[in-house]
Amino acid sequence: MMSGPTQSKMLVVPPALNLRRASSYNAQDRGPISSTSSRFNFNHLFFSPPASPALPALVPRPPKRTSSQILVARPSRVFRRLFLLGILLSITYLVALAFQNPDAIPAAVWPYFGQEEFEMVGQDAFPDFPTPILINDNKGRSKWTVFIPPNGDFPLTMDQYAEMGSQCREVSSRARDIHHKAPITEKAIINYDARDEYYIDVYDAERSGLLAPYKGIRAKNKGKFVGVDKKHLKHKPVCESTMTFVLESSDAGLGNTLMMLWTFYGLAKQLDREFFVVDKRWAYGPWTEIFEAPPVPDCRPPPRHHMVPCPFQARHLVVSSATAKEVFPALLAQNHRVAGTEDGLRDLFELARIGYEDLFILSDEDQAYVDERVTAIQAKANTEGSLMTHIPIIGLHVRHGDQHPLEFQYRDTYIPADVYLKQVIRYVDEYYNMTGTEDNTQRRHITLLASDDPTVHEEPEFSHTILSQDRIRLASKGAIARASGNHHSLNNFVENTFGWEGGFFAPLFWNLGVESKNNAAEAPAGVNVDGVNEEARHMAPPSEETLRLRSLVGRAYMMDLAVLSESCDKIVCTVSASGCRLLAVMMGWEDSMENGGWHNVDGTYGWAGIDW
Repeated sequence: MMSGPTQSKMLVVPPALNLRRASSYNAQDRGPISSTSSRFNFNHLFFSPPASPALPALVPRPPKRTSSQILVARPSRVFRRLFLLGILLSITYLVALAFQNPDAIPAAVWPYFGQEEFEMVGQDAFPDFPTPILINDNKGRSKWTVFIPPNGDFPLTMDQYAEMGSQCREVSSRARDIHHKAPITEKAIINYDARDEYYIDVYDAERSGLLAPYKGIRAKNKGKFVGVDKKHLKHKPVCESTMTFVLESSDAGLGNTLMMLWTFYGLAKQLDREFFVVDKRWAYGPWTEIFEAPPVPDCRPPPRHHMVPCPFQARHLVVSSATAKEVFPALLAQNHRVAGTEDGLRDLFELARIGYEDLFILSDEDQAYVDERVTAIQAKANTEGSLMTHIPIIGLHVRHGDQHPLEFQYRDTYIPADVYLKQVIRYVDEYYNMTGTEDNTQRRHITLLASDDPTVHEEPEFSHTILSQDRIRLASKGAIARASGNHHSLNNFVENTFGWEGGFFAPLFWNLGVESKNNAAEAPAGVNVDGVNEEARHMAPPSEETLRLRSLVGRAYMMDLAVLSESCDKIVCTVSASGCRLLAVMMGWEDSMENGGWHNVDGTYGWAGIDW
């Protein structure tokens, strides 16, 4: 359809989209109606033998069957021939179709993308909800873009972002189908980061009159960009190309969000996109409570409705945990093509390393503590050795809680302490064998311990270890009782007192600072965690006290990682834990991988990046 400059006819994906499934086939539905006919068979078609084989037939022999009698005489043979003929014709058609258009038959199934079909409806006015739309340009050619109401909320909800990924693929397919083109295949996207030539960016669509131009309409409840001062950037030009990372996730853990953030920051830098961070709905509170503000670009962010979650080629791209896997393969392929390297794993590692170097800057107070702690540990290592100027420092990162190991034999429990300590002994032996020290009494070392479970340090096997940091510690109920000086407090239960025995569990995190009536099974608003109400639990706005406590948890974890990575010669951990993978990035490729300074004790798995 033709579209005018202001009012356009378009195909819109409605907000409530349902897959249309064909009704299942039931053989009984095609059967005969009467009970007698259901017992129909071909027995009456068989020939009966003559009364006696020794006597001649009493009637003349029947004539040879004519073509009209074939179906009556041998129906099974006819059916077989028709069936084989149908198969032959189908194969011939498919082969001809493949030679005519190789892309018509996908070589493989999308590894990340669901195959959903949506109903598209025509509309004369722009919708009042975010959705990809089909429009005709000034020459009557079908194009598609992503429409977000200029006065809508920013950022969108996780559900809205998640739905738009599938909708973008469907609308893109429809636009290509109109032009008699096959959908862009998985191979084209992953291997060649193929761009969709029928997508028109929001900015270009507004300039050409295909979308209503932006005329000072402001987004409602717009999220602020971390570290961006509107007054400072007031006279700056709008950024040419951007990537905005929305800090919001249904995952209570902090590690995987950081790995994702670092990796996409690295991609943005490599692909010449300016990078912004939005923390409006981050479960850990304001970004600046834990870290310093990220580097601020020397340009202004674009209008909020120009920031879209798909496709990957959009001028201003929004990335969150809900949309990351939709655009990550194409962006990674684009970076691989630009970089021209052959080591895909190291490329991924170095992208995360770029993000770590620019974004992992703790708040002033926490960073000052980390520097002091690292200096003290290094000084201890330099003075305790009688023969060596420096004794080895081995770091242990022990993850318990709701993160179980990948190794099959420990998948329902945790890696035993002796597995960690055996690797510590190997590291110590390697160090002193290189120095020629044979006296075991002189083979001294320092072991640092960081864990989400405060009871780990109380185990006999780890009693000789030193806590990586003690500025903020997750305490057990026993430690709380001892600190309060009330030895009977364990028997006399106190409201709102809980401990972190066993480690980090998501329900405990979501309910920090919540009244006791909304205990570990419920959210701040008393919404049940189990089953259908999980979405509402994450949408419930946390209180200031809840955000403060969550921020303390995040600060403790980050200081643990900082002290381990900056002070330890070697680190032992489980790759199933995000913190373990982060530590490898923080050590650097050469120290962690090439020199073997990072060791996984959770099976034979190697380093991996984002946990999808």
